[in-house]
Amino acid sequence: MLPWSAPSELRKYTSITSASASAKGSSGDSDKMTAEIPALPEPAHPHLDSMLSRKFGKEVANYFSGSPLNRVSFLRTDHTFLSAALKHPTTSFLLFHNLNPLAKDPATLHYLRFADVRPLVGDDPYSKTEAKLVSEYNSTVTTPQLLFLGLDERNKQGLTHAIYTGAPYFALDVTPKGTIASQAESLIQNLQSRGLKFLEGRIQAALPAQDAAIYAQARALLDWNARNPFCAQCGQPTLSINGGTKRTCPPKDMANLKGAIGGTVGTEPTERPDCATRKGISNVCFPRTDPTIIVAVVSSDSKRVLIGRQKRWPPYWYSTLAGFVEPAESVEEAVRREVWEESGVKLGRVVIHSTQPWPYPANLMIGAVAQCIPGGEEIVLKHDPELEDARWADMDEIREALRVGTSALGESAQEGYKEGNLRLPAGTAIANQLLTAVAGGFVGEAPKI
Repeated sequence: MLPWSAPSELRKYTSITSASASAKGSSGDSDKMTAEIPALPEPAHPHLDSMLSRKFGKEVANYFSGSPLNRVSFLRTDHTFLSAALKHPTTSFLLFHNLNPLAKDPATLHYLRFADVRPLVGDDPYSKTEAKLVSEYNSTVTTPQLLFLGLDERNKQGLTHAIYTGAPYFALDVTPKGTIASQAESLIQNLQSRGLKFLEGRIQAALPAQDAAIYAQARALLDWNARNPFCAQCGQPTLSINGGTKRTCPPKDMANLKGAIGGTVGTEPTERPDCATRKGISNVCFPRTDPTIIVAVVSSDSKRVLIGRQKRWPPYWYSTLAGFVEPAESVEEAVRREVWEESGVKLGRVVIHSTQPWPYPANLMIGAVAQCIPGGEEIVLKHDPELEDARWADMDEIREALRVGTSALGESAQEGYKEGNLRLPAGTAIANQLLTAVAGGFVGEAPKI
């Protein structure tokens, strides 16, 4: 084991069970019990020996990553393939209502078959080519938002297309809206009558790792589609294409429509106003992903960790520092800037540890470990007022909090937690992974990087 790899006794801290939750030692509602934290996904090829793994250690996979699906993104424009995938007997559909996924319970998603969603999506929304659908676009007709997520190639009984075989997965937004409102409402009522429900709440962190990754992909793309119904350049309505992963501004519209720049008239497809997105190579809108740094900051002597808290958090709760990467800024520069702005601490070396998709709505958390420069450890909170407090915690305090003081925000700690001690994020948060790494020796007195 490399000296900066987390030892097994530290890794087990990220596995929390509700049976031993201590209400006495909780922050917030004393009736809340600590939800069982699902296991994290396995990284790709975890047992494969390589020069990189020997030099830098085992890859770290975070919650919301590790999808079992092959996205086969190059097949998203192939409507012959999508049509076959839609109706295959092994195909699964994950439904969302107001971005809440359909489930049996908080830890179990419920997938449907084509027959269940056919009343909403129709016999075959992929029966026409993408080019034909664009040419026949009618902005007054609501099209159900359908996403092709990928193929589960573990299922050898799945759809075979060319050299690819797997069970197809789709996501479908059933939020009642526009001309499909009544069909969507009927479908929702039918599902609820069967004892199913749409999981409410901002963050779903009780799902098994692979289901969580499928959910994250679907939620992020559905949210992006819902936020971008109009062209950012000309203000006209856009059309979802490429299996739900792109949007285009059609040149014609079957509707009588007045837009932001001009209007269309008549009953035949008419030209819409000129739009820069239809010229050159910038002719489609791509999903947005916002890069965000999150960092475990270690003191110059490697014996303490910088932690901070926001005012809205329950007492004793702290985490690592985080912030958005700005345009024309490297990840390393963003880490140094954000830490200085929020805490006044000055950093030297920055190393990327791991990353985490965060579909709320579309962040990529870039986890880093950084070390202070000598003399740069003074905490100053007068720059950016985001933090209520920031402080240094020694490694033993971090280790103890990882052992008995982690959970989702506001939930109970584990048995053995003492009221007033440090609380940290659960194992499904990349902050926990970063703190586990530094507490396990990622940065030490001897050079490790």
